[in-house]
Amino acid sequence: MLLADYQKFVSRKRCGDYAAVEVLIDIHKAIELASLTDRQRQAIELVYFGELTQAEAGERMGISRISVREYLEAASEKLADIYYYWASHGEGYTTGGRIDG
Repeated sequence: MLLADYQKFVSRKRCGDYAAVEVLIDIHKAIELASLTDRQRQAIELVYFGELTQAEAGERMGISRISVREYLEAASEKLADIYYYWASHGEGYTTGGRIDG
């Protein structure tokens, strides 16, 4: 999943990798479009963008690690739906790179 590699893309962006910039833009656009709940969005921000463990994120959110995992799983499914839509319409990022639509 792209979110698991988020920090790698940030690092590559800092080195001038324009493909990484496109991936990051697509990730943030997918998050905007995915109709995530506030808790799902917060879990993503803390775990993937803030580099906290699920347990640490749970402490910050006042919930269990298991609840954080459940929020992340639900959010991942919603994000995957966005990427599947993009792939079927020739938009966004795919595992082979950007598609020109």
